[in-house]
Amino acid sequence: MGVVEVVRGGAVESRHNVHVVVSDSRGAVVASVGDPTGLTYYRSAAKPIQALPLVEEGIADRIGLSTEELALCYASHEGEPAHVAGARSILEKAGVSEDLLRCGPHLPFSPAASRAVIESGEAAERIHNNCSGKHAGMLALAVGMGWDPVDYHEAAHPVQARMLTEVERWTGLDASQIPSGIDGCGILCFAVPLNKMAESMARFSDAARQGEPAARIVSAMTEHPFMVGGTGRTCTDVMAQADGRAFVKLGAEGVYVGGIPAQGLGFAIKVQDGGRRAVEVALIQTLADLDVLSGDDVAALAQHGNPDVSNTCDEVVGEVRSAFSLRVGGI
Repeated sequence: MGVVEVVRGGAVESRHNVHVVVSDSRGAVVASVGDPTGLTYYRSAAKPIQALPLVEEGIADRIGLSTEELALCYASHEGEPAHVAGARSILEKAGVSEDLLRCGPHLPFSPAASRAVIESGEAAERIHNNCSGKHAGMLALAVGMGWDPVDYHEAAHPVQARMLTEVERWTGLDASQIPSGIDGCGILCFAVPLNKMAESMARFSDAARQGEPAARIVSAMTEHPFMVGGTGRTCTDVMAQADGRAFVKLGAEGVYVGGIPAQGLGFAIKVQDGGRRAVEVALIQTLADLDVLSGDDVAALAQHGNPDVSNTCDEVVGEVRSAFSLRVGGI
């Protein structure tokens, strides 16, 4: 079992159990820690593979999505002005109303953006939802495929059937082997064994390496990491620091996935208790163990990979640190 520790005053105060799998595109586990077969919901970590139909069906090109807007289609964003403007632009290019969005309204996650909305006297809207880019992309997919865009979020809608098809395609599993639930933003989310999640990222990475349409998804993420997350976000900072060597995507409840296209590898991380502070530390450890991040890179990302624990006086009183390294070998 991998562990991320929270240390205060020289003693370990808390421990988060961590599971990590690194896979190649054939499904061989090349490194792991913890349980590599535990059933795990992708949550938002599925977004890159689920955005692929926009490229493969030619919709992104037909409606003129920019690379930044394409990246926003698989974002879990902070609701900063560029994110909101991008989501509105996708909807406009798709020819659909903002009223059709079915993600719930909430204030932007970005403190500055949230403050700006409050001070303007505006209400939180669906467009501020951290998944509004994905939902805008789904509406664009519906229109582009000739489907009624109304209620695109419903399980019986062709959009959601296509989302499941993409999960089947990249994991190699049958739909009967993929439990589903409802995500925080109101659409279906899918659960697969952690090693199959890692395999899906490896297969996606390999497809990108070979110049298949997945390459456009990966390029948009790595060229415009701000659109995938935002200011101060781990995914944004890691992809910027990695400079194209890896793509990564956060999922709720302690999930991170990613791929290393040059090696055709993919990985999936699950923190057992769902702790976000732990999964970000585990992400940096995983990328360092895979030699994607150098020692200098890790130091530059210390706020994510080895964050301080501070008190209300803004004094550093401890740290969150990795206490594991990946082991090479199969299940």
